[in-house]
Amino acid sequence: MIFKKDNLTFGMILGLIAPMLGFMIFKWYKFGIFSMKEFFQFLYVEPGFRTLSAAMSLSLLANAAVFTLYINTAKDKTAKGIFVTTAIYGFIILLIKTFA
Repeated sequence: MIFKKDNLTFGMILGLIAPMLGFMIFKWYKFGIFSMKEFFQFLYVEPGFRTLSAAMSLSLLANAAVFTLYINTAKDKTAKGIFVTTAIYGFIILLIKTFA
């Protein structure tokens, strides 16, 4: 099964996909009536990018869940890849919040 792999690259791929799913869940929950185009237009024109940084921050919770799953099953290389991508996402969010 694919989730039994213990590989750094696989962890980084999971670390990239999980926040995207979390972002889509945020869009569906908070902005369900808007199309994707309207949602991204709103994120772009909003002063200070508050909703964008909030959505990205909440989407990292999906990474936390996947990270916890792989730590608890002793798949340390995969967990390390997830952690690396989480740190990169966190740094990007920090830059958005600081300089926007």
